[in-house]
Amino acid sequence: MEIQLEILQSEINMETFPNITSSPIIFLLTGVPGLEAFHTWISIPFCVLYATALSGNSLILFVIITQPSLHEPMYYFLSMLSTTDLGLSISTLVTMLGIFWFNAREISFNACLSQMFFFQLFTVMESSVLLAMAFDRFVAISNPLRYSSVLTDVKIALIGIAIISRGTLVQIPLAVLLKRLSFCRSRVLHHSYCFHPDVMKLSCTDTRINSAAGLAVLITTAGVDSVCIVLSYVLIIGTVLSIASPEERRKAFSTCISHIGAVAVFYIPLISLSFVHRFGRRAPPYVHTLIANAYLLMPPVMNPIIYSVKTKQIRKAVLKVLHSRMTKI
Repeated sequence: MEIQLEILQSEINMETFPNITSSPIIFLLTGVPGLEAFHTWISIPFCVLYATALSGNSLILFVIITQPSLHEPMYYFLSMLSTTDLGLSISTLVTMLGIFWFNAREISFNACLSQMFFFQLFTVMESSVLLAMAFDRFVAISNPLRYSSVLTDVKIALIGIAIISRGTLVQIPLAVLLKRLSFCRSRVLHHSYCFHPDVMKLSCTDTRINSAAGLAVLITTAGVDSVCIVLSYVLIIGTVLSIASPEERRKAFSTCISHIGAVAVFYIPLISLSFVHRFGRRAPPYVHTLIANAYLLMPPVMNPIIYSVKTKQIRKAVLKVLHSRMTKI
């Protein structure tokens, strides 16, 4: 009798949770809900944005590496920012264009987990780099005579290692906790790439630990970084206002414009996406898609443009490289 009850209970569990088996878990990614018939046309602006992000950040990296005049702390940090933007773009390029070009929506759990790990790793790294750039601006404005001695090449290299280590260490627990979950509900994700809250919501097991861990990672990384960036600018403003000459004030503030723009294009979509996932369950699907794609593509696309337009040294170096290439053709 007990054996029959166990068999019956097992059958009930299999009917209730049909996907808790040894078979591989497959998720379905989503393009633009309701516009599946126009995905080929929709792919055109996405291709343009990806091409802009990849070419722009690659060009920034190239000019910083090849131009000795740009071998300074500010531009080393900018090269880190371009590297993280390249990582963000490459980590989602295949799945995004695969959906729009070939309707290739299926992605295995392990592939999804890998994409999510690297995507969120580069997100945390970008937040850390923006904080390091804020510190760079504070040192350059508050103590310009000691700028080179404070931010030496060795210290910048150590900051880079710390940024990579921090991003990796905070992502490992999220991946481990997600790996233990069982998935028995709909396998349809709301984005064109794997995003931790999106995957977590599809689980049929208790995800309170995963949700708390994800929130803790968000607060201790982007949350802490944003607060520190704000504090650094409070100190910068205080330093600049103490300068007597209006012309010197203007010059000091102008060196921060590019960084402020980079902070805005990173944090505004990030905060919007986090709020939509946690509090916007009744929002239309296209709202999730729009904000998710803005969060994905705005920083890699806009950062090279912002720094090329607002930073004279970068603009001159880019024009010099492009001119030399044109003359060789």
